[in-house]
Amino acid sequence: MTQPDLDFYSRHTAIVARGLLGKKLVRLYDDGSGKPKRLSGIINETEAYGSKNDPASHAFNGITNRNSVMFGDVGKAYVYFVYGMHHCMNVTARAPTSEAGAVLIRSLLPVEGIDIMIGFYNVKNKLNLANGPGKLTKALDINRSHNGINLADLRSELHIEDGIVPKKVVSTPRIGISRATEKCWRYAIPKE
Repeated sequence: MTQPDLDFYSRHTAIVARGLLGKKLVRLYDDGSGKPKRLSGIINETEAYGSKNDPASHAFNGITNRNSVMFGDVGKAYVYFVYGMHHCMNVTARAPTSEAGAVLIRSLLPVEGIDIMIGFYNVKNKLNLANGPGKLTKALDINRSHNGINLADLRSELHIEDGIVPKKVVSTPRIGISRATEKCWRYAIPKE
């Protein structure tokens, strides 16, 4: 198994967002059996969020307790709670000249541990199991306790590994924002 190194995450956030497509997000889940179970999915949709150049970013107004991970080292999980009901998972990424940045993981194609994911999320349709930022964190049991975890360490309970090389990538405006809507910083692997 290989994974992106820290240099991969030390680039413009939009470049990293595109580059994460096809990578595998892995959650090592301890079910009490003594051997962690692998829950994973291929990242098939992302969104980039910058810093002071991006009014839609959590980092736009500066550092807070909630967004401080965005201003720290690259390659870390930035997990936050939204709408009083969902966790969202991001990867910190930015060029060395930028103050902050993160890539929202919007969707996964489940690969390993699907039965466990279904149990967490209580859905019957595997196709819809992780096709949204709140759905994928529920399916992989990702929460605020994972905030700040090193995603570039294969031993970490939450990490990113190499996966597939997408044949095609599309870029569109980001979803669900009201500012900086002109930025086409949403990337996806189109359905064939």
